[in-house]
Amino acid sequence: MHYAKLTIRVAPFLLLFFSLLLFVNQAFAILEVEIKGGFQSADPIAIVPFSWSQSGNAPVDIASIVSADLARSGVFSPLSLNQLPERPVMDGPVNFSRWKNTEAENLVIGQITDIGKGRFEIKFKMLDIFTGKNSLEYRYDVEQKQLRRTAHQISDQIYQKLTHTRGAFDTLIAYVIVNNNVDSNKRVYTLAVADSDGYGEQVILKSKRPIMSPAWSPNGKRLAYVSFEKNRSIVYMQELKSGKRKIIAKFKGINSAPVWSPDGKRLAMTLSKDGNSEIYVVYIASGVLQRITNHYSIDTEPAWSPDGRSLIFTSDRAGKPQIYQVAIVQQGRSGNPKRLTYDGNYNAGASFSPDGKSLVLITREQGNFRVGILDLASRHLQILTHSSLDESPSFAPNGKMVLYATELRGRGILEAVSIDGSHSPQRLRVLSGDVREPAWSPYRGR
Repeated sequence: MHYAKLTIRVAPFLLLFFSLLLFVNQAFAILEVEIKGGFQSADPIAIVPFSWSQSGNAPVDIASIVSADLARSGVFSPLSLNQLPERPVMDGPVNFSRWKNTEAENLVIGQITDIGKGRFEIKFKMLDIFTGKNSLEYRYDVEQKQLRRTAHQISDQIYQKLTHTRGAFDTLIAYVIVNNNVDSNKRVYTLAVADSDGYGEQVILKSKRPIMSPAWSPNGKRLAYVSFEKNRSIVYMQELKSGKRKIIAKFKGINSAPVWSPDGKRLAMTLSKDGNSEIYVVYIASGVLQRITNHYSIDTEPAWSPDGRSLIFTSDRAGKPQIYQVAIVQQGRSGNPKRLTYDGNYNAGASFSPDGKSLVLITREQGNFRVGILDLASRHLQILTHSSLDESPSFAPNGKMVLYATELRGRGILEAVSIDGSHSPQRLRVLSGDVREPAWSPYRGR
């Protein structure tokens, strides 16, 4: 095995063994959504600016957020403001004959009303332009701080109505960023959480040592991650609301790559406490540790099946990194691993789609590391991206898009692409700095 020639950027499989080299020297990251190219197959839709009950501008431009959400999905192409033939209000008349001259089939109208004491009423409806019928209508009563989230929920409502698939705009993303302290010329690592469009960033942890592998709990209320703040790798579990955290694994050697079981009661991870890199499962309540693999090769990057009955992981037991699956029979026992990937000589960092029918992974194609989707029934591997240094792919909770890290002119950025690869990626670019290790959250509670 010749690992020394590879770096973290081009070989995510080696992340555990070169973790101190994880990030490059950059300034603090700010996420900004940028859609790369147009979507020729996207369906036109009209989103009219929401009317506002007061003078001046509304606290939040709901319509522009909804338009941006739907555009990023690649499924819809909202009309620009100058393409709108009129701007009807919530309870006013609509001249459908004028709208039929546009390419849009659906029209969204809404209003925002200040109802006092810091609360706002948001109402919207969606009309079928050709029948004139109301196909969707909803009302919200929220505080000002909830206005952006309400816009994402409206996007989800529209997306689900028109595609018959649950939307994933009212979700979060976690990621790791690094800045360079100008005064001390030392790196500061930050674990952050933001809305799915990159807004509303919240800092979860800052450290002068690397932070790695954020993973969401199934209820979206906790993160597991790896921190080197004590000069060694330690797996932590942290509650987002309270900030309270707990050490899960601090064994001698490697403690890394935590991932939650679907029931939220276990964490699978990579440990080298017995000398070699193996997959283990820890029962969070009791601390009981279950060893899953036992091989002289490098076994790492575990991920649970949606039913919680098996794990997939990356291993070089066949000479090159490939994906394997092992059944979790019962506490203290596991099955024999079986190999899942055969295309190419490098497949790593895999995770299941929400329906369990496919895997997203990093595969090497002509020397480039790209995001691929493996259909488990046909074993067909489809390459989704055309970049060269992709890593850390993560499914959206509805399974329709994949978030991943890549590199643009030497800087780490985040991008998302549809699972069929039919639409150009959306880019969550950094205005400055380096961002890596993305993880898309599960659905949030109301």
